[in-house]
Amino acid sequence: MEPCPAPGFQVAAFYRFSALSPAALPALRDELHGLASGIAVRGTILLAREGVNGTISGPEAGVQRVLQRLRQLEGMEPLEAKLDWANQQAFARLKVRIKREIVTMGCPTVRPTEGVGTYVPPAQWDALINDPDTLVIDTRNSYEVAVGSFRGAIDPGTESFRAFPQWVEQQLRPLVQERQPRALALFCTGGIRCEKATAYLLQQGFAGVHHLQGGILRYLKEIPEERSSWQGECFVFDQRVTVNHRLEPGSHSLCFACGLPLPPEARQHPAYREGISCHHCINRFSDSDRARFAERQRQLEAQRRPIAGAGVPVKP
Repeated sequence: MEPCPAPGFQVAAFYRFSALSPAALPALRDELHGLASGIAVRGTILLAREGVNGTISGPEAGVQRVLQRLRQLEGMEPLEAKLDWANQQAFARLKVRIKREIVTMGCPTVRPTEGVGTYVPPAQWDALINDPDTLVIDTRNSYEVAVGSFRGAIDPGTESFRAFPQWVEQQLRPLVQERQPRALALFCTGGIRCEKATAYLLQQGFAGVHHLQGGILRYLKEIPEERSSWQGECFVFDQRVTVNHRLEPGSHSLCFACGLPLPPEARQHPAYREGISCHHCINRFSDSDRARFAERQRQLEAQRRPIAGAGVPVKP
C-alpha cells in the first residue's frame, strides 16, 4: 500500500533570539513581505532588534524559501521551525511587522541573547517535571491553560505575557522561598515565551531555571501519546484554534466576539451565538456591539454561500 500524501499546506512555527540591526529592519520587512506574498505564503512574521518570531503557512516549497532566507541572516543560521501539515491554508492574510519585542514582556532590560535557562529536550522533560522537587510553570495565558496543560503545572492566571513579571514578584518568589525547589521548569506553546521568561528569572536571581526546548508543539510531536504527561489540547494562534496530541485540528473553535477558544459543550450554551457572543463575553459587550457582530456574521455567511448555479455542469 502506498503512503497517503501529505495535506497541501505546510505550517511552520519558528523563532530565534538573535541581535538584528534596527536600521536594517524596514528593508528586511519589505523583502520578506514581497517574497512570501509572491509564493502564496501567509501568516505573521515579527521582527525586532532581539530577533524573529513567526508562524506561516503555504505550499511546502514556499514555506521553505522563507525559512531559508531567514537563515541567511547573521546569527539566524540555527533557526529551527516546527513543521506541521494542514488540509487548508491556516491564515487569512500575510503580516510582516517590526515590533519592539518579538514576544512582549514589557521589560526592555531582559535580553535572552545574553543568557537563558537550561534547555530540556522533550525526551527528558517528563523526568524533570515528575520530580517532586521541581516547580512546573505554564507561562501561557489563562485561556490557553484552560484548553490543556501538563499534569501538576502551576497556572499563573495571567491574561497576557506582560503580567508574568508581576506574578513572579507577588507569587512565585514567596512560593520558591517556602518550598525551596531544586528546579523551575517553564514551558509554553513553541518555546519563545518560556525562553524569555527564564532570562527574566535569571536576571532576578532565581536558580535552577529550565525550559522545554521547542515548547509543547515539539513535545507532542516527539513523545508518544500513551506515555505523555500532556492533558487536553493545545491552543495555537491560527485557524486550527487547537491541536490534539497527534497535532491534528482539535475540537475547539473561536468566539469571534471575544477571541476565546470554545469546546463543543460551550457552543451548546444558551449565550452562544456564532460570531456574536458566548458565555465568556455575553455581559462584556453592549447591544450595539452585538448588532455590529451580527452584521459581520451575516456578511461572512453571505461570502460562504455558494452562488446559484455554481458548480453545475453546463451541457455541451
